[in-house]
Amino acid sequence: MADFLQNRIVQKRWRMLPMLLYFMLFAEISFAQVRADSVFRKSLEESFNIRFSDNNRFVVFKSGTEKFEDMFKAIAQARKSVHLEYFNFRNDSISNLLFELLAERVEQGVEVRVLVDDFGNLSNDRPLRKKHLRKIRESGIKIHRYNAIKFPYVNHIFRRDHRKIVVIDGMIGYTGGMNVADYYVVGKPELGAWRDFHARLEGEVVNDLQREFIQIWNFSTGENLSGAQYYTGYKEVKDYFYDLAQNNDSTNGQKVIGLVSKGPFSPRNMIHKAFVQGIRSANTEITLMNPYFTLCRHVRKEFRKALKRGVRLNILVSAKSDIPITPRVVEHNVHRLMKRGANVYFYADGFQHGKVMMVDSLYTFMGSANLDSRSLWHDFECNVAVCDSVTTQFFLQQFQNDKENAAWQLTPETWNSHFSKKKRRGAWFWQFLWPFL
Repeated sequence: MADFLQNRIVQKRWRMLPMLLYFMLFAEISFAQVRADSVFRKSLEESFNIRFSDNNRFVVFKSGTEKFEDMFKAIAQARKSVHLEYFNFRNDSISNLLFELLAERVEQGVEVRVLVDDFGNLSNDRPLRKKHLRKIRESGIKIHRYNAIKFPYVNHIFRRDHRKIVVIDGMIGYTGGMNVADYYVVGKPELGAWRDFHARLEGEVVNDLQREFIQIWNFSTGENLSGAQYYTGYKEVKDYFYDLAQNNDSTNGQKVIGLVSKGPFSPRNMIHKAFVQGIRSANTEITLMNPYFTLCRHVRKEFRKALKRGVRLNILVSAKSDIPITPRVVEHNVHRLMKRGANVYFYADGFQHGKVMMVDSLYTFMGSANLDSRSLWHDFECNVAVCDSVTTQFFLQQFQNDKENAAWQLTPETWNSHFSKKKRRGAWFWQFLWPFL
């Protein structure tokens, strides 16, 4: 009887072996799928049909000087088309140089189209007036105001175009957090140096940038711009453009990038859900820089849940701001998160305007989107999801440098020493206005 039972047990073990092997394989696959970059990518693909490509180059600019120098060189070499879409063009030295350069390209037969958000234009201290627009059009540049402000005015407050998109010959794209203004180069007297990030894109993702521009251009102007000539596909940019900034890191040319761009036909919650899914995907660490950290209740809740499950949350916000009231709401939010365990730093060496989130050292989510209600729910925004640990490490290093050399940490002691009772009361009072900021 003992031998019979022993033989049955052995036979049963052998029959279970395939099942055990299958379980081990399935468990390994499941483990791989819980990586933050895989979860985030899958959520974007399923929720918004975001297309990721894996043959891209990504060059980061840490200042306006770097961005404009590179972009102007690329525009000067354009052969077919230059498309620009910005929230605003400040009527200053940089803007004037840009439009002079674009006019020269028009003389050489290049098609130039420019879209500017009318609210963004009128809200800056040196807008492009009608006489400026007329002069620009006389040079052959096609420039159009998105959602022109007209009576009764109030109906033009929401769904503004806050994106920053440039596409040159369908081969080179630029996007990020910078508009066109000289203070990105020289700073502002009341704020100091302007800290921001922008990027040059090459590869298939540029086709997605071009598609976004053409879609909103046709929507705004009533034209029917189309054609294969605007979608050149993947080409080696170095064979057509020279003397541009280079990124020679180990993954360049193979970076996995998806364009998360909210436009007139996109779901209203696209940017909001992208941030929520990004926070939910984190297993170990979220590191972010954002100037207008006013948050909606959903995103605030996700940060709290992340802290509760043991995720390290590192936040860099600006100690100075170009918008009134907003700083008080930012202070209120980061103070609450600090009390729950977040590491919060205030950038004090100028104005920190960059908008970047890094998760688990695996992927980066950066672009034009702020963490305020306007970006999360209302305005058109353009971000890129870069599923690349090398790129993410670059941004993490920037965060570390700013934290160590240009910021102070928020603690219970610094909360009391840096902010007066009046400011602390204001932080509590003004936070109720978060839906309008």
